[in-house]
Amino acid sequence: MDVLHAMRAFVRVVDAGSFTAAANALGLSTAQVSRVVSDLEAQLEARLLHRTTRRLALTETGERYLLRCREILADVDEAQAEASGAHLNPRGRLRVHSLTGLGQQHLIPLISRYCESFPEVYIELTLAQRQPDILEEGQDVVITRDRELPDSEFVAQTLGTIYSVLCASPEYLKRRGTPTSVADLHQHQCLRLQDPTFPEGWAFEEGNEESVIRPRDTFMVNVAEALTGAAAAGMGICLLPSYVAAPALRRRSLVRVLPRHSLHVRQIYALYPSRRFLDAKIRTWVEFLKAELPRVFEEDEAALNDPVNWA
Repeated sequence: MDVLHAMRAFVRVVDAGSFTAAANALGLSTAQVSRVVSDLEAQLEARLLHRTTRRLALTETGERYLLRCREILADVDEAQAEASGAHLNPRGRLRVHSLTGLGQQHLIPLISRYCESFPEVYIELTLAQRQPDILEEGQDVVITRDRELPDSEFVAQTLGTIYSVLCASPEYLKRRGTPTSVADLHQHQCLRLQDPTFPEGWAFEEGNEESVIRPRDTFMVNVAEALTGAAAAGMGICLLPSYVAAPALRRRSLVRVLPRHSLHVRQIYALYPSRRFLDAKIRTWVEFLKAELPRVFEEDEAALNDPVNWA
């Protein structure tokens, strides 16, 4: 019996919360993972997990064993990394998960430059609006946004600040008029972004008061780039993240509406599992993002605040 393999399977089952999720992450069948854990329990002559049809729970022995497994596996990984030089030389697959718009607009050009500097690293990029489970899905770095530092067991590096702005096409405003106040928005077609990380209401702060615009069900889409296209086609006014709005403003397909207002300020973070011995490809990628993304966000800021791009 490969004890280290069994330990890894046991830890992954606990972290993932089920044999099926652990099997998917390990590239094995559910039956194989279940058998490995059962064999481990037989060798130890101790039950590590309570199994029911609905959930798994650690036994008291399992809780103690889990802590020792984590320590042992961390030491083994550190020894292997030290021997292979992984902590010194960036190489191998780097799995990155990012918000769709941010990935399309900014990360892909940066990935190209990063790979020029580190040709032995190849990046597997996943774009989605949802927040993934880093451990279950095996992601190395997740680029996400939040109001404040995420409360998690992972390392979080701040990469910059974004916000959202109102935009519309010049043709739409010529046809329907340009709003000069938040109240005017009630007379306009307001397009909605359906996104679990994006507020449904448009919250405007004016002095000590807050006004919330809730777009009617006239048009809704779940990708900001598609919303940009709808607004550029003259369908109405939309609220876009700054990194999506800036390119459209530069192209003049959209102009900024009510430019005094910046909504829904968020921080952009790079999340990665906390490790005592950080892989060089993760370290260099996060350092590269910390150096480059703030500059890119400054360029977006310049486009957003240039009066030539305002209605």
